[in-house]
Amino acid sequence: MRRFSFLLISLLATYSVKAQDQFVPEANDTVKKLAPVIIIPKQQSPERMPETKDNVLFSGKKNEVLKLSNINGNLTNNNAREIFARIPGVTVWENDGSGIQINVGVRGLSPNRSWELNTRQNGYDISSDVFGYPEAYYNPPLEAVETISLVRGGASLQFGPQFGGTLNYILKRENNKKFSFETQNTVGSYGLMSSYNALGGKYKKFSYYVYNHSRSGDGWKENSEYTVRNTHAFAEYRFTEDTKLSAEYTNMDYKMQQAGGLTDEQFNNDPRQSLRERNWFGTPWNLFSIHLETKISDRLTSDTKLFGLIGERNSVGFTAAPNVEDAINPATNDYANRRVDRDYYQNFGLENRNVFKYKLGKIDNNLAFGVRLYKANTERKQEGRGTTGSDFDLSIDGEFARDLDFTTENVALFAENQFKVTEKFSVTPGVRYEYIKSEAEGRFGISSGNDVALPNKTISRNQPLFGLGLEYKFRTTNVYANITQAYRPVLFSDLTPPAVTDVIDSNLKDAKGFNADLGFRGTYKNYLNFDFSLFYLSYNNRIGGVRQFVNNDPTQGTYIYRTNLGETVNKGIESFFNLNITRLLEVEKPYGDLDLFASVSFIDSRYTDFKVYTATGSAPNVTITESNLSGNRVENAPRYIHNFGLSWGNNNISATLQYRMSGKIFTDANNTEAASANGLTGLLEDYQVFDFSAEYKFLKNYNLRAGINNLLDEDYATRRAGGYPGPGILAGEGRTFYISVGAKL
Repeated sequence: MRRFSFLLISLLATYSVKAQDQFVPEANDTVKKLAPVIIIPKQQSPERMPETKDNVLFSGKKNEVLKLSNINGNLTNNNAREIFARIPGVTVWENDGSGIQINVGVRGLSPNRSWELNTRQNGYDISSDVFGYPEAYYNPPLEAVETISLVRGGASLQFGPQFGGTLNYILKRENNKKFSFETQNTVGSYGLMSSYNALGGKYKKFSYYVYNHSRSGDGWKENSEYTVRNTHAFAEYRFTEDTKLSAEYTNMDYKMQQAGGLTDEQFNNDPRQSLRERNWFGTPWNLFSIHLETKISDRLTSDTKLFGLIGERNSVGFTAAPNVEDAINPATNDYANRRVDRDYYQNFGLENRNVFKYKLGKIDNNLAFGVRLYKANTERKQEGRGTTGSDFDLSIDGEFARDLDFTTENVALFAENQFKVTEKFSVTPGVRYEYIKSEAEGRFGISSGNDVALPNKTISRNQPLFGLGLEYKFRTTNVYANITQAYRPVLFSDLTPPAVTDVIDSNLKDAKGFNADLGFRGTYKNYLNFDFSLFYLSYNNRIGGVRQFVNNDPTQGTYIYRTNLGETVNKGIESFFNLNITRLLEVEKPYGDLDLFASVSFIDSRYTDFKVYTATGSAPNVTITESNLSGNRVENAPRYIHNFGLSWGNNNISATLQYRMSGKIFTDANNTEAASANGLTGLLEDYQVFDFSAEYKFLKNYNLRAGINNLLDEDYATRRAGGYPGPGILAGEGRTFYISVGAKL
């Protein structure tokens, strides 16, 4: 094990130094003074970014880097609860146990397909449309991932304006051998079978890496089978030591059955049950990138990526009647027709990043600057009349009732400068300028055989963002502070009303706000790694619906007017520590490494202003009452998220026991406590889950991994669904296990 190897080297080095101290040379001996050998302890996970890396400036920003080879966890099924446990304040939605989609959020923001984060792979975008529809239907298999980095709100100047920050998956590469082969093969509960296989190598100036990951399972819940395949190819040519060109391509395809939601009564009786067997979901996904890195001079480096995405979102299902078995029509003796929805995505972008190093006096300073060009198109076809069957069949009868076309164009310029006042203290101001143009057109629906057109809508905006970071370094620790503006452009869903009678505000505004951090982090000797911080997140111009009279006439009924209504403030504490107990007690040699870690967060997320309107009575005696949800808690934001873990490793064996505690959440802005009859709203109680994982390495290149998720078989839920994949409460998985055999040759 690498930690043990390091400890052995450290002990030998210490012994060597002591032996030299005891040696007294005679008068005629020749004494040669050797340069001291400094052995730096291996940094415990999570690590932190240096001041600059990959032409990105990280000074003064809260960030974490997870090296997955140092973490015991269920990588096969992408168990986000385990993997992100060492990063405080991460909320995880657990829709199913397949791990096909990773749903994470931070600081009380929604985890829905990580849409409050700028999600990337190897530094380029992987979500549907960064501005119009930022949902991440794809994420790489974690068995193929080397590191995961998360930069909080201070990332918005260099990566984009998302409130949550930037989440980046860095894939594995082989840079040392001419040829290497890696395989990991897993079986587990409920029909889990998985195989990851990779080839890589480096020959002279050329290097490559190719992997294929295939996984299938029946799922813990009824009607939740899945198959997924993920293939990736990478090639790089190094022209000189300072210039290299690489290209990569990723193809993913999956088919996933959706078990749907339950009422609270059904969940309490049997959380594994499913009343829907005809709901399916799939998203063929293609990503590609061309990457040029070069060192122009000793002071200037440049990094340019050309990237693209071609993908789909396909669903077929029956969700009209909540929480009851699909009804059979007695006239036809068939099920009701299902609904088919299909999205088609085509995104292309160019991003250039540069770092210029210069001196002010005798101190080096860093200027990071760049430009981004981006264009995305989404073709949305919805409400197709599907078949009465039960398989994954996307064919429809007739045409789609809704046929829309969305386009996003974006130009961004950004710059941040790290001014080093002294070698220890730096000030980093920055600015980002965004030009975004969003267009929407098409058919919104069909009424009485006639098309209902969506009025052509174009929104153009020029948005500057500003930020400031501070950092003061001690020997192995530092104090950091950051305040950075962020915003969230109007989404496609905001431009398309749920019903043909609804009206969209023509002056709909983007959500705006800022993130602020103040923290203290670092390492102490070789046994303590910590980060303690306070945060404040302001999120303004939330979009909602206002009920109004048609033509201001109560006799004509009401409609929903979608406009900017709300403001929220999320604030709290994020803290992490990892204590190596055996190093602290200096007994790691006989007993191995025993690590205790805790990531503790407290989140107070509330509406400070959110107008709501309620209509009572029937025409012509309709009354509309205005109220304000100020003081209510934001939906899906737990009051606390705590993770505790105990890890032990010695020689070739390691094991980790983790315990997660997550607070109760409201699932609607009204903070409804009692569960509704259909399971759509109601308080979700707090939950606690244990996970255990272990690894044994043998014969130098082989490994055996095993684990049990939800060790005590806790019944819990992390979310409710309002529509697809079936409204109601979505249960988290019960106890499951896996065992895996792998090799790296």
